[in-house]
Amino acid sequence: MADSDKDRPSVQDSLKQVVGLLRKHELARRLAEREETPGQELVEGVGGEQSFTELQKKLEQLHPADVAYVLEALPLAERLAVWDLVKAERDGEILLEVSDAVRETLIAHMETKELIAATEQLDTDEIADLAPDLPREVMQDVFRSLSFEEREQLRSAMSYPEDTVGGLMDFDMITVRDDITVEVVLRYLRRLDEMPDHTDQLFVVDRQQYLRGLLSVSRLLVADLDTPVTAIMAGATVHLAPDEKAQDAALAFERYDLVSAPVVDGDGKLIGRVTVNSVVDFIREDTDSELLSAGGLREEEDLFASVWSSVKNRWTWLAINLVTAFIASRVIGIFEGSIEKLVALAALMPIVAGIGGNSGNQTVTMIVRAMALGQITAASARKLFAKEIGVSFINGLIWGSVVGLFAFFIYHKWQLGLVMTGAMVLNLLLAAIMGVAVPLSMQKLGRDPAVGSSVMITAITDSGGFFIFLGLATLFLVP
Repeated sequence: MADSDKDRPSVQDSLKQVVGLLRKHELARRLAEREETPGQELVEGVGGEQSFTELQKKLEQLHPADVAYVLEALPLAERLAVWDLVKAERDGEILLEVSDAVRETLIAHMETKELIAATEQLDTDEIADLAPDLPREVMQDVFRSLSFEEREQLRSAMSYPEDTVGGLMDFDMITVRDDITVEVVLRYLRRLDEMPDHTDQLFVVDRQQYLRGLLSVSRLLVADLDTPVTAIMAGATVHLAPDEKAQDAALAFERYDLVSAPVVDGDGKLIGRVTVNSVVDFIREDTDSELLSAGGLREEEDLFASVWSSVKNRWTWLAINLVTAFIASRVIGIFEGSIEKLVALAALMPIVAGIGGNSGNQTVTMIVRAMALGQITAASARKLFAKEIGVSFINGLIWGSVVGLFAFFIYHKWQLGLVMTGAMVLNLLLAAIMGVAVPLSMQKLGRDPAVGSSVMITAITDSGGFFIFLGLATLFLVP
């Protein structure tokens, strides 16, 4: 690691420094109030010009992504104070980096002129990313400020859903004709102020903008000046369509170690490119969304959102869990008589339900991951059922026997041990069947299989486990 990397503070250190400077401002403000001197706003340099300058200088040194991290980690009042100190020319970059929930609070705090100025600094694909959160009048003014070509690019970018290749597409790229030499290409590149980010290759097109091939920058730099572009270009073996799923593009980038990839329309014309940074952002957002969904959250939540906003975000799956809990309680209620006659059932039944839920969630996790990678087909679904049933049957026998022996040694009833073993096997088989069936069914219905599958599996294995165990006990143990 280079010395500059070692000396560079981590983003957590930067957050601590910003918080420390904010506290110095707050302390100075309180002292000023005690001395009955005219109070000043937090962002106006309370505590002296030195602390104000330190905080502003610190923010200027941070990368936009690090400023975004700091803003997300601050309560609302401090967040807005820091946001007011950020230089206006960086607003757009930072708005792109912060989470959707935090972006809403920052945009609500900005005036229309500030939003227009911040948005006009961005590329068209970046404006399209911000567009859903911007007021209509802001977008209208920004649209009028763009050139004709930029307007068409913005319309194109906004016409695609966020989870498609078109939603990730970038229009800032370098194209060269297929009838020129390396010398001409190099002269053209030297006239540019800078090359677009993540330019590992140039896109070779004909006069009608049809994609003909890809010209690697590394090959370009070592080729003879009089070499035709067509002699050193590679075929575009990997190219994307704008209506393809972004997940498919992410898999292609991972499989082929891509830095950039061309996007072509149905006729083969080059319309844009996708770069690795866009793919990484998509993967992170998709992963965050799955984690939130698995935790029962409807959408991304600002860590310091109001109590009511957080309640609204979380109530859906809590309500579903409440319903499933009522169902499980009624299943238990059916067998109240059996539980009264054999109290050991009340102590043992959570074991059957808990193991079944864990097994089902393991199956769901494997299936959802395989579906995300495109590894499951109609032909392989039956084999998956058979495989998961086999795994669950063996696990049920092994761990059911362990639990059965546990029950026998505690309660000295071999019949109870057999019932525990049988209930464990049956509930794990139920977990395997539903662990495959639920995500496949949700995908067939056009729903995201990652959303709610775990909650449904847990509810099914809880109710099913109680019913199987108490039912077997009622048949074979209770007189």
